[in-house]
Amino acid sequence: MNNPIANNPTVKVWDPLVRIFHWSLVFFFFLAYFTEDDFETIHTWSGYTVAALIGFRIVWGLIGTHHARFGDFVASPSTIWRYVVAIPAGKAKRYIGHNPAGGAMVIALILSLAGTTLFGMALYGADEQAGPLAGTWIATFDEHTLKEIHEFFANFTLALVGLHIAGVIFSSFHHRENLPRSMVTGRKESRADDVNTSRKNS
Repeated sequence: MNNPIANNPTVKVWDPLVRIFHWSLVFFFFLAYFTEDDFETIHTWSGYTVAALIGFRIVWGLIGTHHARFGDFVASPSTIWRYVVAIPAGKAKRYIGHNPAGGAMVIALILSLAGTTLFGMALYGADEQAGPLAGTWIATFDEHTLKEIHEFFANFTLALVGLHIAGVIFSSFHHRENLPRSMVTGRKESRADDVNTSRKNS
């Protein structure tokens, strides 16, 4: 393991749009989650914002900066599995971008949030006859069913967030670095044994 005291150089990893997306998503997801029952307007518009953020992240995952692209961190199931089983042995490698487990979590969160917002808008369309999905086939489903699916995805997303936070804490201690800070500054320490798909420093 690298010496954490060593004065290693830092490299840019997360561009400003990725960082704004990340913290905006955190804010608006929890705002929507905790305003469901009593503040419908806030809940609805927070959900729209989450949907827009997810749409942006999908586009940015295709055309964005190197470490933001899906091609940089979407790994095969076997690669993810090898990474996960290496964790208990303390042999999980350090990645400059997302590690295989982190990349899988990004995809899981995107899919779960997409489901949450899709069925939330369908429920709004069925209940209030308003919103972008009002009058569409998905809004013709039973309101109770739509509500149950919407709440399932919201709670599943919350569980994923918990796993994500646990993974960030573990990885921060294991590799002796402050991962939340890197999502603020955009920079990470560069070490000789990193797995880095891009050696372009800036």
